[in-house]
Amino acid sequence: MTVQQYGNVNDKEILQYTLQNRSGMAVKLINYGCTITDILVPDKAGNIENVVLGFDSLEGYLQKENPYIGSAIGRYANRIGNAAFKIGDREYKLSVNNNGNTLHGGSEGFNRKIWDVSILSDNSLRMSYLSRNGEEGFPGNLKTEVIIALGPDNSVRIDYSANTDQPTPVNFTNHTYFNLSHGNKATILDHELMIAADRVVQVDRLMIPTGKLESIKNTAFDFKTAKRIGLELDQVPGEAPGGYDHTFVLNKKEGELSLAARVYDPRSGRVVELLTTEPGVQFYSGNFMTGSLIGKSGVVYIKHAGLCLEPQHFPDSPNHPSFPNTILQPGETYRQTSIFKFSLQ
Repeated sequence: MTVQQYGNVNDKEILQYTLQNRSGMAVKLINYGCTITDILVPDKAGNIENVVLGFDSLEGYLQKENPYIGSAIGRYANRIGNAAFKIGDREYKLSVNNNGNTLHGGSEGFNRKIWDVSILSDNSLRMSYLSRNGEEGFPGNLKTEVIIALGPDNSVRIDYSANTDQPTPVNFTNHTYFNLSHGNKATILDHELMIAADRVVQVDRLMIPTGKLESIKNTAFDFKTAKRIGLELDQVPGEAPGGYDHTFVLNKKEGELSLAARVYDPRSGRVVELLTTEPGVQFYSGNFMTGSLIGKSGVVYIKHAGLCLEPQHFPDSPNHPSFPNTILQPGETYRQTSIFKFSLQ
C-alpha cells in the first residue's frame, strides 16, 4: 500500500491510498467521502487501465455538481419519499434535496464527509465515520465502518458495519461509475448486462416506490439473460431521462452472499461481477450526465458515460412495512458485504 497527499478540506488533510496486488490490479481511494477514485485492471491485450469514472484532483470531487462519483452513500442510499418517515408514533423530517424527497442521505451525506482511516494490512484499510444524532434529520449517533480489501483474485471487497444508540434507518451502498472500456467508448450502451432478478421495485414519476414489486417479464427490465444495455433503453418507462435508475429485486435468500449482476465489455474483454448480501441492486445508466462534467484526462462525461450497480435495500423502505426492514436498533449491528470481481472473457 502507498499513501500520498491529495489535498485539504476545511484544514483537514485528504489522503489517497493505493492498494495493488501481484497481478497488477490497483484500487485507489481517498478519505473524502470514502471514495474510490480509480480501479485499474487489465484488458484482453494486457493493458492495465482505469475502468471507473473520476476526476484528476480533489476539486472535482468537491464540486456541487459531482453526482456521487465513487463515494460511499449513507445514512440512507436512494430516496425517502417526502423527506420523512415514522418510527413508532414519532415522525422524523429529513433534509430535502431531490424533488421534495431525500436522496442518498440528504444535502450533506456520507459522500461529503471526511472519514478516519486505519490501515489493516498491505491490501486492506478501514474507514470510519460517526454520524451524530440529528445529522440531516436522522435520529441516533451512528458509528459506521467500511473495510475495503483488494484480493489476489482481482476482487474488491467492501464490508460495511454500523451501530446506533437510537432506532434509525440504515442503508449503505457504493456509487462507483464503471466504464470497462477505459473510456475508449464514450458510453456504456454496448456493455452487456445480466442481473439475477425477476422483479423491480415499481416507482412513481418522482422515482418513489408505490409499494409494488413488478415482474420484469417481457419488459425492458429483463436482464436475466445478458443483453446490451442500449438495446431497449428507449422502452424504459417513467420520468428518468432516457434510461435505467431502478431497484432490481434479487433472486436470493436474505443475507446470502451471491451473484447479483455481471457486466461484460466486448471491446476490452473485461468483466465485472457483483456479489452482495443485499436484497436489491440499483442499476443506474448515467442518465443525468449532461456533458457538464470534465473527468480524468479531460474526458467529457456525456449521458451514459458510466453505469452504477449499487447494492442496497429498497428505496423508501421506512415508509413501506412490506419491504425488507432497514431500521437498525440499539444493540444490533448492521452488516453488508459486497464484492466487485474483475476478470476477462
